[in-house]
Amino acid sequence: MLWGAPINSQADIDALLALKTWAVVGLGNNPERAAFGVSKLLQDRGHRIIPVYPRAETVHGEIGYRSLSDIPTPVDVVDCFVNSTLVGKVVDEAIAIGAKAVWLQLDVIDNEAVERAVNAGLIAIMDRCPAIEYRKK
Repeated sequence: MLWGAPINSQADIDALLALKTWAVVGLGNNPERAAFGVSKLLQDRGHRIIPVYPRAETVHGEIGYRSLSDIPTPVDVVDCFVNSTLVGKVVDEAIAIGAKAVWLQLDVIDNEAVERAVNAGLIAIMDRCPAIEYRKK
């Protein structure tokens, strides 16, 4: 039990890394941003990434969307590369589209949003990075 909710267990991390379709919120074409490199690593590990960014840019060959609700296919994991003050809205959208999980990146912290996700039946990871978790394997 971390952050006041049952999150970040190794079993949950492994379960999310086994899921295939990841919507990456905050992913644009700026190679200087962490989302760019992490999403490429996810793609190289066999995940389908779906960029979600206000400009709806195509990134790493994948068509981008302005919002989670615009994505026409089911999403397993919503990976959140947004400021902590904005992530609650993203988590609520993840719940609304029926995602299986949310992953809040390093330094993205919102205890209440994570609690809402867990209460809605989603697996939640917070203040971790999938690239770092893959490197541990």
